[in-house]
Amino acid sequence: MKHFISLFIILFIIISCKKSEQSLPDKTLKRGLITQKAMVVSARVEASQIGSDILKKGGNAFDAMVATELALAVAFPYAGNIGGGGFMVYRKNDGEIGSIDYREKAPLAATKDMYLDENGNVIPEKSTLGAMAVGVPGTVAGVFEVHKKLGSLPIEAILKPVIALARKGVVVTKKQERRIKHFQPYFRKANKDSILLENPWIQNDTIKYNALANTLERILENGRDEFYKGETAKKLAKFIQDNGGIITEEDLANYEAKWRTPINFSYDNLKIISMAPPSSGGICLGQIMKMIEPFPLDEFGHNSLKTIQVITEAERRAYADRSFYLGDPDFVNIPSAALFDAVYLSERMDDFSFEKATKSNDVSHGNIKIIESDETTHYSIIDQFGNAIAATTTINAGYGSKLYCSELGFFLNNEMDDFSSKPGEPNMFGLIGAEANSIAPQKRMLSSMTPTIVEKNGELFMTLGTPGGSTIITSVLQTILNVHEFDMTMQEAVNAPRFHHQWLPDEIRMEPNAFDANLVNQLEKLGYSINEKDSPVIGKVDGIMVLQDKTLEGGADYRGDDTAVGF
Repeated sequence: MKHFISLFIILFIIISCKKSEQSLPDKTLKRGLITQKAMVVSARVEASQIGSDILKKGGNAFDAMVATELALAVAFPYAGNIGGGGFMVYRKNDGEIGSIDYREKAPLAATKDMYLDENGNVIPEKSTLGAMAVGVPGTVAGVFEVHKKLGSLPIEAILKPVIALARKGVVVTKKQERRIKHFQPYFRKANKDSILLENPWIQNDTIKYNALANTLERILENGRDEFYKGETAKKLAKFIQDNGGIITEEDLANYEAKWRTPINFSYDNLKIISMAPPSSGGICLGQIMKMIEPFPLDEFGHNSLKTIQVITEAERRAYADRSFYLGDPDFVNIPSAALFDAVYLSERMDDFSFEKATKSNDVSHGNIKIIESDETTHYSIIDQFGNAIAATTTINAGYGSKLYCSELGFFLNNEMDDFSSKPGEPNMFGLIGAEANSIAPQKRMLSSMTPTIVEKNGELFMTLGTPGGSTIITSVLQTILNVHEFDMTMQEAVNAPRFHHQWLPDEIRMEPNAFDANLVNQLEKLGYSINEKDSPVIGKVDGIMVLQDKTLEGGADYRGDDTAVGF
């Protein structure tokens, strides 16, 4: 009997140990792709492969940026585009940093109240569906400007593989099948015809984009002006107007991408380099990180009660400032230095208590002293020369305005919804805007896109970003913290469950079934409203980390079809 009891105890200990081992993160199994020299991480393997191939040919990160961006327009029309816009932040191997803004702009005929009825109420869907939702696209101008200033390979070498991909076609994934099925009713509502309109595309089907290939061939032959002043511009303006929109040939001819000085700030021994307005990403990210910096998050633990409280309360206050102060810096004076002031940010957290939640109704924008969107896609690149880029591009909602120009082969954005159609009213992401982000001709709408590069002790450390509308900033934030504070690998940091607070609505959105029920209960007892229903996915982070031995680790988000490719 004693032998039986001893054997039972031994078996119990072995089983317990195995259970314990299974509950602990196994870092050896959660490393992302490791490469020696260079890497591209994007939403589709086809785009990552084309970008990586450009690097193998001797191209630099900026050549690969052009190739990857345009390949995403083919392989990932859900968000990749030539009918939208974006932002790119870079760090060259000598430490030089910079950024480019190729965000869409409001047409010349746009007016402040263009989405309101005679009673001053927002007209449903006018800023989100169809031709009136479209802003002047910036993607083609952006990539050509990057290539002109920073590229090294001939544009032919970059565009030809993208055109070949469009001709060959792209295989439908299971996730893409679900997206197409979900959005087909909206395609029918916005379009007279569409490549994705009626065909019941299913997994493993191949979609060929011959019209887009023809458009790209004209752009290859005639350069960026083909899109803004050539045959393509004429066809695009006519198509938009025929469908009830207001963009003209003059709007397209006037569009220019703009180089901007990136936001940069320190956090512990890190230097964070991120996008400046009209993206709110860099300023909001900086405010949140500076507000949480005094708290020992590493001691509190990853996604612990106190860690979630601190981050949530900092997010609440930063998003309140975002709604009031931020917009297009070419139209409004943005008090960036004041918003980063150490005393100001410390005072913003004065009323925070671990004992109970702050109510968003009790939080507004701060009183400063003037010292001076969900369906996007992101890609990160580090080349063999040590240059790094982080680029986030979008047509705003999934498939943008749902308006598809079949003659030219691409979807058009619905970025006009990112303006404040009516100050104080939420947009499709629930974000509240103020006068700083009101509509005006040729103005760029406020964005949450947060392409970010991180240095550690003066050396390149990470490049990352994500889609996700209003959740972009908080997803980038948590990924950086996961690596820096909680010693995760790049892939673990990307995989980890995420949460989000944006001031209004006053709730913590959490990925469902990802957080312990007891933790959720504790937060609710403290007065936090928890929403685990409306965000099945928060962000799709793509990042690259430079390891101590100078190899690269890619983190490609399992939440999408994202893939890292390199050598």
